[in-house]
Amino acid sequence: QVRVVESGGGTVQSGGSLRLSCTASGIPFSQYAMIWYRQTPGNERELVASISIGSNIRYGGFVEGRFTISRDNTKSTMYLQMDSLKPEDTAVYYCNANRPFTDQSYWGQGTQVTVSS
Repeated sequence: QVRVVESGGGTVQSGGSLRLSCTASGIPFSQYAMIWYRQTPGNERELVASISIGSNIRYGGFVEGRFTISRDNTKSTMYLQMDSLKPEDTAVYYCNANRPFTDQSYWGQGTQVTVSS
């Protein structure tokens, strides 16, 4: 059974930091690209950051150097270090595990991040 579980969300003040984690089980983690998305009510999910099998990294344009994505294949876990948080970063953050060239894609349940001004 595949499980993708996010953790680390919470409420912080503007300018603060949070570290999100995403642990996947039941899949060969190292063979999956890992992606963070976020979503606010009434809006579509938007890409926050992705890290490929080979650790190639992409960030959404709004990140502007504030976030760092990483992965630890030995722990089947991906991380998102978020610094200099802004109120507009408030959203539910979702983890996606995606195996390239297949239809194997798994989502977590999401973790709420709230940044107060």
